[in-house]
Amino acid sequence: MEISVVIPVYNEAQAIGGTIRSIREYLPDAEILVVDDGSTDGSERVAREAGAYVWSHPYNIGNGAAIKTGIRLASGNKIVLMDGDGQHDPAEIPRLLEVSEKYDMAVGARDPGGHANRFRFTANQVYNLIARYATQFPVKDLTSGFRVVNRETVIPYLYLLPNSFSYPTTLTLAYLRSGRTVYYAPIQARKREGKSKIKLFRDGTRFLLILIKIITLYSPLRIFFPVSFAFFALGLVNYAFTFFAYGRFTNMSALLLITSVIVFMIGLVSEQITQLRYDRVEKQ
Repeated sequence: MEISVVIPVYNEAQAIGGTIRSIREYLPDAEILVVDDGSTDGSERVAREAGAYVWSHPYNIGNGAAIKTGIRLASGNKIVLMDGDGQHDPAEIPRLLEVSEKYDMAVGARDPGGHANRFRFTANQVYNLIARYATQFPVKDLTSGFRVVNRETVIPYLYLLPNSFSYPTTLTLAYLRSGRTVYYAPIQARKREGKSKIKLFRDGTRFLLILIKIITLYSPLRIFFPVSFAFFALGLVNYAFTFFAYGRFTNMSALLLITSVIVFMIGLVSEQITQLRYDRVEKQ
């Protein structure tokens, strides 16, 4: 089969059946692969009855782990990644597939009304700004799980993807860091069915830390250089103050300036390690 649709599922019995039947209307010949990540509400049974091929994890590992399992099992050249909670409209798939003919990855970018609430929309905008700073690319929806990739392109990056909800972030930054092409197509996201698995404050803070860690992994100098510059500026300001006030160069000035050099050198080493990581990807 040329097209595979991979849907990670965790306790989505309420929505997964309708999602699968709707996909069949637009892609009657596609392979629909549902990865059940340890559901306890009968999601596996509902997905099978709706006509999908189901692979089940023995226990809950994470959304990213389910995506990785699905990509490994998929037989299509084009892989559609989407959620099973009813938010993503299967009617948008043909358009994303058309875009993916010209780009390595096509991503469905939600409008403001497509987010669960105003707070989550604002948080996603902050994430987008940070990602734009790290990649120098107009990232429009960093956390969108609705995307189309080429199987041969995405396979080398699987070992980089985490098992958590942050796999879209990692995949996006990995593609952009490697010079792959990404396109954001506007979509209308629907209200999810059932209760969200993401806890706003707990997962929001965790995701922000993960995002900073990912940027450190993929574009280290984007983190290390501003920190180094801040120490350098503080050292100069402190030296100027103590020189004009007391006519001397203090230990604090020396400490701040030396720290700035050390942080910058660590950033350079990290950048070289990152390049080695991507050399490994290119050789796969």
